[in-house]
Amino acid sequence: MRFAICNETYPSDWPFEKVCEDVAAAGYHALELAPFTLKEDPRDLTEADALRLSHIASSFGLEILGLHWLLTKPTFFHITSPDAIQRKETAKFGRHLARICAMTGGRIMVWGSPKARNTLPEWEYEDAFKRAADSVREVAEECGKYGVVIAMEPLGKKETNFLNTAEETIRLCQMVDHPSCKLHLDVKAMSDEAKSIPDIIRDSKDWFVHFHANDPNLLGPGMGEVKFEPIIAALNEVKYDGFLSVEVFDYRPGAQHIARESIRYLKEVMGA
Repeated sequence: MRFAICNETYPSDWPFEKVCEDVAAAGYHALELAPFTLKEDPRDLTEADALRLSHIASSFGLEILGLHWLLTKPTFFHITSPDAIQRKETAKFGRHLARICAMTGGRIMVWGSPKARNTLPEWEYEDAFKRAADSVREVAEECGKYGVVIAMEPLGKKETNFLNTAEETIRLCQMVDHPSCKLHLDVKAMSDEAKSIPDIIRDSKDWFVHFHANDPNLLGPGMGEVKFEPIIAALNEVKYDGFLSVEVFDYRPGAQHIARESIRYLKEVMGA
């Protein structure tokens, strides 16, 4: 397993070069990018932008592993809505991001975006579920052309009312029925499930392709109550060989402290 960190951990006024310099100095192997941090409207991202980002990251010895927070901006996007035009535009944007991801050298698109999948009480759940699968399939078909994989992310009930468990999300992946649609696991989100995190990892071993390391307190791994020893043991047990990507939501300790303390703790737990 290798280490990555999400770029929005760093202040928005830091140039990308400065972010890459610090991420590399902290000992990470890769960056995970949030499109809304790259352009005010990510629909304006170009292949030239993607290549430039890849070149900068490479100059510091880093990979760009892919994208996450896909549907944060614009706020129009939605995958369960009965509005066919809204879903069509969402799929169009997803296909655009697939191409951008590929041009950065990335291979993973983490699909969380809770507000862009929430359902309303008057919608039939199974109808909404099918609409989501159809929307994601359109994007997966584009991803497949470029060797990119969508990693669908279960999220806690405080964030969304749709896809709250790994089991439910695997069912969506099965309905999408495309090799470019898999599962993503996140420690904060899994902490909201009834199952233990190691059991979720074991039960999802044939589906998950990416992993976020964090804590329910919104900070990094080792900065809260979650103990990572059984988590790392379960990841080793299922032979997960992807990235451990640090994703936080409380930036108050400062990006450099978060980056260094997170990787220090993960290395300690792993005996690295």
